[in-house]
Amino acid sequence: MIDLDALHKVRDDVSATGRNVLLVAATKTQTKETVDEFMALAPDFVLGENRVQELVAKYDPRYKWHLIGQLQTNKVKYIIDKVELIHSLDRITLADEIERQASKHGKVQSCLVEINMGGEVTKGGVSPDEAVDFITSLKEYNHIKIEGIMSVLPNKSTKELDTLYDELDLIFDKVKKIEQDNVEIKYLSAGMSGDYKVALRHKSNVLRLGRLIFGERVYTPSK
Repeated sequence: MIDLDALHKVRDDVSATGRNVLLVAATKTQTKETVDEFMALAPDFVLGENRVQELVAKYDPRYKWHLIGQLQTNKVKYIIDKVELIHSLDRITLADEIERQASKHGKVQSCLVEINMGGEVTKGGVSPDEAVDFITSLKEYNHIKIEGIMSVLPNKSTKELDTLYDELDLIFDKVKKIEQDNVEIKYLSAGMSGDYKVALRHKSNVLRLGRLIFGERVYTPSK
């Protein structure tokens, strides 16, 4: 069930910042019917999917779609013609395949570089120290455009989160200074249902919200 009160609260919190913030509805495990219902209520959102198979199953060209989860190289071909933005570019082999598939489709694929701020082995992302070098290593990829960075912050206390967000803010500032033909940094995608208020206190201008607006998962998709 869509939580309209939470939706209004998020919009109020975003409005209070005075910044333009892109709102992404994380539709992992939500049904297509719920997605349609949500977009009728919140057409200002874009849709973010974690899993390629779910994105393909739910895809509707009426909506804007982002791939926000980890992306396997062999699945790039299934979503390259469907997504406006890939949030999780974090390795050269993935960049190679995005470049190859985007070239086939005659498009330049917008991407965010994922940063692993907590050093968590279960999450993707380049290390904070590697962010600038990784982006500059992509300068010859003519079918990829780097538009910012993304991070999934670990589950920490508010004080610890603030420290990590401070560090992420500094990385965002550094990558914005990169002068490269295929780099135009404008997005910091950080902040989900549990920590979006902390993210808004910092420099995040993309929020990925799922549980907050949809509640608990509706179903578990088959693997």
